Amino acid sequence: MDLENIRSMFRADRFATDCLGAIVEDARPGYARCSFEIAPQHMNAVGGLMGGTLFTLADFAFAIASNVDQPPTVSISSSISFMGAAKGKKIIAEANCQKSGRTTCTYLIHITDELGTAVALVTIVGFIKR
Repeated sequence: MDLENIRSMFRADRFATDCLGAIVEDARPGYARCSFEIAPQHMNAVGGLMGGTLFTLADFAFAIASNVDQPPTVSISSSISFMGAAKGKKIIAEANCQKSGRTTCTYLIHITDELGTAVALVTIVGFIKR
């Protein structure tokens, strides 16, 4: 599946695409890179990025990486560790498959800003519907 078809398919994830403004930069089976430009609606009351924005981007990247040219996969467990404040203007999530078995898979999602600042680390375990 080419990148334009992937983008078209995942526009249906409207919370990520419409509310967050997430875009798919790159994708292939087991990998996805997604991002969003930081805007005022992404901030919390103390001026930092709302944690939910980071988790949403990670979940979106996982959904793409685990479903492109693969059996339908949904998350069954997730963990997020916040590492530091973003210093740039863009947030990037890169999802990589660590292991894919018969019915489950594990993905690690690194979240950074465009300056390379580590912002969060997310682990997602998925269920593969076969």
